[in-house]
Amino acid sequence: MIPKMEVYQQILDAKIVAVIRGKDAEEAIAVAEAAVAGGLTAIELTYTTPNVSRVFEKLAGSQALIGAGTVLDAETARHALLHGAEFVVSPSFNSEIAKVCNRYNVPYLPGCMTIKEMVEATEWGCDILKLFPANGFEPSFIGSVNGPLPKVRIMPTGGINIKNMNAWLDAGAVAVGIGTDLTKAHRSSGEQGVTQLVEDYLKELA
Repeated sequence: MIPKMEVYQQILDAKIVAVIRGKDAEEAIAVAEAAVAGGLTAIELTYTTPNVSRVFEKLAGSQALIGAGTVLDAETARHALLHGAEFVVSPSFNSEIAKVCNRYNVPYLPGCMTIKEMVEATEWGCDILKLFPANGFEPSFIGSVNGPLPKVRIMPTGGINIKNMNAWLDAGAVAVGIGTDLTKAHRSSGEQGVTQLVEDYLKELA
């Protein structure tokens, strides 16, 4: 298990987290492996993917950091950790998930939309908060949050694409989550399409 602070640093260094949702385990594996081949180093495997444990097993030993997404309860968080998840993400804050992650010294990145949720999440030790869904906000929202909460670090997810990614990062986001584009690329152009899209993202990031 990678030390907690090293996981956070890897996410900060990566700046892009690939959120992988597949119609089945095979699709998720294909998209994830193609994303890693393109150069992404942080992957979030969502629990909306059927048989997601197979995806974790397939990606075990990957060069990328592997986390669990769409974790809705403590039981799922525990399942994710047993299958090698190195960080846990949820669409909203859940104190029971926070307890499990704190117990095992694993980063927990909960989805937050309001100042109240952000304050509560930081009180439970969450160091990076997922602004979700980000497509309901403008990048300037981060500056508004950092006024009263200067130490809050935000990772917008939902509605992030190659055209608006840098606007969010320039506004203070520590990383961004992307996902829909990757799935669409796979369904239209296969694994090569995903790898090419990832390379385009990384060029735009640079």
